Formats: sequence, C-alpha cells, structure tokens
Amino acid sequence: MTTVPTAGSGTAGPGGTPNRRAVVVLASIALVALLADLLTKHLALQTLDGRPPVRLLGGAVYLTLTRNSGAAWSIGADHTWVFPLITIGVVGWIVWMALRLRSLPWAVSLGLVLGGALGNLVDRIFRAPGHFVGHVVDMVSLFDPYGRVWPVFNLADSALVCGVLLAVVLELTGRQRDGSRIGKGAGGNAAGTPSGTGTEQRERA
Repeated sequence: MTTVPTAGSGTAGPGGTPNRRAVVVLASIALVALLADLLTKHLALQTLDGRPPVRLLGGAVYLTLTRNSGAAWSIGADHTWVFPLITIGVVGWIVWMALRLRSLPWAVSLGLVLGGALGNLVDRIFRAPGHFVGHVVDMVSLFDPYGRVWPVFNLADSALVCGVLLAVVLELTGRQRDGSRIGKGAGGNAAGTPSGTGTEQRERA
C-alpha cells in the first residue's frame, strides 16, 4: 500500500525532490517578468522624463513617470532601506520553496512574485540616490494622471499582485505546492480527526 502525505505535511513526493518542469516554469516566468519590467522602466525613462502625463483609453490609464522611495502611496518613504531587506527575504523563501515545488500553478504564481520582487529590488540597489536606498521607477496611473485614485505602479508591481492573487486562489481551492490537492470528504469525528476513508483526500493537482 502506498502512503500519501497528510495535509500540511509540506512534502514534495519521494525524497522531497522538486519537479524539474515546475522549477523551469517558475524560473522562466520570473526571468520574463524581470526583463519586461526592466525594459518598460528603461522606455519610461527615455520617453516620459520631463513630459506631462500621457492620456490613454479615454483617461482610464495615464503614463506618468515617478520615482518612489517607499511602497504604495509612498508608505515608508523615510525607511527605503527596509524594502530591499524584505524583498531579499521573499526571494530567499521562494528559492527555498522551489526545492520542493511540484505544482505548475504554484510555479506560475511564485514565478510572478519572484520576477516582480527582483524587478523592484534592482531599482532599490542600483538606482539613485544610492545602493539599497534607490527609488523605484513607476509609470502607470489609473483614472488620474498623478496617482490620486490608485498608486502609480510598474510592471513589477503588476506581476507581484497577479502572483499573490493566484496564490490566494490556489490556497482556497486546496492546491498544494507539492503537487497534491486537498478535498473535503464525508466522515470524521467531531474533533476533526479522520475516520474511515478520512475527511481529506489528496489527489494530484
């Protein structure tokens, strides 16, 4: 009889080895997101610097170049050095997760988060005014040319948000990073311990 891991065990199959395809998907999406972010920032600096906001889609979107020392709505602008440290921690966590990753949907999610995190980390490290206190280049504003409706953002921010939202959906639908899926079944006692066939079934995602 084959033993399957229990819910929340965090194992990733025999020996905890990652699925090579999942790792490749994660790395590829992260690389594409990073390169696309760097390219759009370069184009924004070349074409939008010194120009008034560019109105698109009837005012639903504006292209306006800003440099942000903080997070959304300039939160933490006086503590710029904190953001690179947080990002490095996030990157380290994703690398650790990749060592046991076997789910392609999770590979997409983590790849988007990784690419977005690296895109803004490059700004923090290499852009003015100095290393680890650099300002992030933003250029997209929704419904207002100066970010008064929604914070001005960049492609890295978009990748991060999409990756996090996808992760939430995967968690809510029971998809695990080890490639399994949790599904509630019948049975079990009042304390929630499995009985019979168990209250949870794990199937390949």
